[in-house]
Amino acid sequence: MTTTITARAVLLDMDGTLVDSTAVVERLWLEWAEPHGLDRDTVLKTVHGRQGWQSMAILLPERDPVINREENQRMLTRESAETDGVVAIPGAAELLLSLQDMPHAIVTSADVALMTARMGAARLPLTELAITAERVSHSKPHPEGFLLAASALGIDPADCVVFEDSGAGIRAGIDAGMIVIGVGPHAPSFAPAHHVDDLTQIAIVPAGEGFEIRIS
Repeated sequence: MTTTITARAVLLDMDGTLVDSTAVVERLWLEWAEPHGLDRDTVLKTVHGRQGWQSMAILLPERDPVINREENQRMLTRESAETDGVVAIPGAAELLLSLQDMPHAIVTSADVALMTARMGAARLPLTELAITAERVSHSKPHPEGFLLAASALGIDPADCVVFEDSGAGIRAGIDAGMIVIGVGPHAPSFAPAHHVDDLTQIAIVPAGEGFEIRIS
């Protein structure tokens, strides 16, 4: 059975949606957490989808935010350098190719350097528009990044479809007033409007003033 959604723009998360960086993300975060005696499961439930400084603030609520910002920058530098094992999510290259003449953007909690490193490691093309950590004041689950992307594209949020894997990202898309398609095994628990195991289940077909997203 095929589900069809009409849209005028697609907004794509990166980690867990376009690229699989789980191994390196979890390894670096667990290394960071060990000296603080933090529970492994709590750390892994917290860090996905958010900017690092916000994850640190949640995990260590009494700590000086300045320290979080400094450690987050060091974490980003390491993540940008350590890309072994980063690969494309199945269907990501084909999806980006099908969107090349349609309004779309990456909306990621990574900074430009990390986005460029991971997309390059996964051999995926960068989008013309990318809303990265440098461009927002609030991390996901705040909807700012998605709303900024819609504004930059000149598309009403209600006509945008978001592809996301994490709880923070799915919440951000929903709160932005957009249709959210959850990607991957964990996405259904965060109540996206639709769900796919990976991006091979997605087809983009031009239609009228926009296009159809067909979910198989």
